Amino acid sequence: MKLNLVTIALVAISMLCCAQAPRYASKQPLPEPMLFAEGIISAGDYESHAEFSVTGDTLYFVKSAPDLSKWTICVSYFRNNTWTAPEIAPFSGTYWDADPFITHDGKEFYFISNRPLREGEPAKDFDIWRMTRTKTGWSTPLRLPDVINSDQSEYYPTLADNGTLYFGSRRTGGRGAADIYRSEVKNGMYQQPENLGEAINTDGSEFEPFISRDEQNLIFMAARPDHLDHADLYIAYKNDGAWTPAVRLLEPFNSGVTEFSPKVSRDGRYFFFASTRNRNQSTKKETTVELNKRLKSAGNGLGDIYQVDISTLKIEGSK
Repeated sequence: MKLNLVTIALVAISMLCCAQAPRYASKQPLPEPMLFAEGIISAGDYESHAEFSVTGDTLYFVKSAPDLSKWTICVSYFRNNTWTAPEIAPFSGTYWDADPFITHDGKEFYFISNRPLREGEPAKDFDIWRMTRTKTGWSTPLRLPDVINSDQSEYYPTLADNGTLYFGSRRTGGRGAADIYRSEVKNGMYQQPENLGEAINTDGSEFEPFISRDEQNLIFMAARPDHLDHADLYIAYKNDGAWTPAVRLLEPFNSGVTEFSPKVSRDGRYFFFASTRNRNQSTKKETTVELNKRLKSAGNGLGDIYQVDISTLKIEGSK
């Protein structure tokens, strides 16, 4: 079936419930991936995994050390026509937390963490946790049940509108080092996760699935056997109830380094992702000031958050 990501945009726009334009909206077309909120959000540290509130004026994202240690979820607010300096989210900062996801109704917040199940018993892997919206903010995080969280790490929870949960996992019995799974909800209970099969999962590693709200499109990160030195973004479509073989996105969405944390904005207009691409390489002799500025700026080869018009995100062979 010859489709492209405009399909996602049409679905999302038709379901849009927010009257006010989201604060991430660009005044100019974005036919090429651009750094998001350069100098504030993408600031030269290791930033990734953007997730906006339903109203679009609050952004949660992950900041990590250059060696990808100590993942921390941070938050920024759109005020006085700009994004505020990021702060550590109230529920983060003690343990390793990452992969934020807010449901389409804004009532639930999912993320992964290595926080302990019981005080004094350090966790050995990453599990999926959930918070609910209260009058005063997000509730205390609760770990999802054992049918979802195995004795190995789980990653990147995203949900379709019907509550079906998609996530990556290193659990035993998969096709590779990590696979992508889905779990339906019946009578309020998660069902045994289903491996998405050979159209999606290989003997490499598949992580970070972003499922469309109607479960018809899946964008994910994978380190395939032919690209084990870095991870790329792939897309697959649902056709007559089965997934089409995943297709690797072309440049400039994949760049020869690591691309990850794919998200489609709630208004269906933009594609957000993270990349370790280096756009700041110098071909001239630099002063010390220039060198330090380049090495400490966004686009320096650490993780950055990028935004692009979804209409430009096309698949090879599509109409």
